[in-house]
Amino acid sequence: MRVSTVICLCSVVANFTFVFPQKANGGDAASNEPRIEDRSFAAMNDGTEQKYVLVYPPDFDPAKPVSLLIALHGHGSDRWQFVKQARGECSGTRDAATRHGMLLVSPDYRATASWMGPRAEEDLVQIIASLKKGFVVEHVVVSGGSMGGTGALTFAARNPGLVDGVVSLNGTANLVNYERFSDAIATSFGGSRAEAPDEYRNRSAEFFPERFTMPVAATTGGADTIVPPDSVLRLLKSIKRDNDHVLSVHRPDGGHSTNHDDTVQAFEFVISRLKTSKNKPAEKNTTKNRPE
Repeated sequence: MRVSTVICLCSVVANFTFVFPQKANGGDAASNEPRIEDRSFAAMNDGTEQKYVLVYPPDFDPAKPVSLLIALHGHGSDRWQFVKQARGECSGTRDAATRHGMLLVSPDYRATASWMGPRAEEDLVQIIASLKKGFVVEHVVVSGGSMGGTGALTFAARNPGLVDGVVSLNGTANLVNYERFSDAIATSFGGSRAEAPDEYRNRSAEFFPERFTMPVAATTGGADTIVPPDSVLRLLKSIKRDNDHVLSVHRPDGGHSTNHDDTVQAFEFVISRLKTSKNKPAEKNTTKNRPE
């Protein structure tokens, strides 16, 4: 039986070069502090130094399969947002990773104004490829808040073969019509909407619902004026036509934030379906079904 779940709360590859782990925190079992590594690498697309943070789960065993929980930061922030901040989106993401023994991966992806442009996307593809070489990766869940929630949808739409689950927190699915942060997005995309119209469309998840064959959860706020919810709600409705594993956590009076409990609920939905489904681990073909 086909059952869709919707909840409304009404109140590249193998040549990854020069990885230098830097232990920001070696972890302390007595204090329950996680092991944290700040890693650097040379981006294959332009040779620049880029960074991401790894937060290891308790009792991590590198010989055993582990899933990646990738957390993409918001506009104006960087790779440390989901590692350090106390806000609900960040604490809920960390709690989900810990509860399920996942490696938390928090990349700069061209911080601070990333918007999942071409170089940010290629950096994340490179990071995933590197982690698959270094660990026995079972599943890849891409998530993020605000700009990061947008980036999670964009990355999944463009790289469905690399993504097993998506959690978008207060993001947008349509960059063609989204008018805020225009200068930052133009810098990331290589031009304005008038100058690079195809780039804006190809990075707008709303136009590619058929690519979301994996479990998807999104949180939205009806009173969110920074990143209005309409495009994500339309995307989820379109995805549900062919995908039973869709969760919408929408607060009609909510603004541009997601609380801890709603964040955890979104992750629990996606992760539980990965554990009970027959979904295969993400494929290594980084260009499969990628929109041109």
